[in-house]
Amino acid sequence: MDDLTSNNRKTFTPQQAKSKAEAYCAYQERSQQEVRDKLYFWGLHQAAVEQIIAELIGENYLNEERFAMVYTSGKFRMKGWGRHKIKQGLVQKQVSPPLVRIALASLDQREYRSKLHGLLQAKARLEKEKHPYKRKNKLLRYALGKGFESELILELLNDNEL
Repeated sequence: MDDLTSNNRKTFTPQQAKSKAEAYCAYQERSQQEVRDKLYFWGLHQAAVEQIIAELIGENYLNEERFAMVYTSGKFRMKGWGRHKIKQGLVQKQVSPPLVRIALASLDQREYRSKLHGLLQAKARLEKEKHPYKRKNKLLRYALGKGFESELILELLNDNEL
């Protein structure tokens, strides 16, 4: 395989890329880093990328705080993720630490506890392990994998005898 066929990506002019980036951002909320990566993928150089990012922010196509809030809400409500896993995802998308804190603080504590309780109950119904210690450990590991805090998990497991 020669070099020409291994790199057959289409490149765009800055104006074409901006137009595509607008559509990309209009489809769903995006982090600045996701858009930046896409623009580099489309063959733009740093100066053009940063100019387009600035224009998208100015035209409100791109809003990092809005992205962080939507991401947090969606991962919590739809995927049942806890704070740790959501935070990890936001950090991976290079959202600033202050915005990560604001987004995580937006989660309602009662709804958060209720979601974890529901996840634990659903998993407990499916769990075949009968030994109480092993059963509790499996439920704990499951909830930790979803990104919930160990203290909260143990509190719910102990209070509800799952």
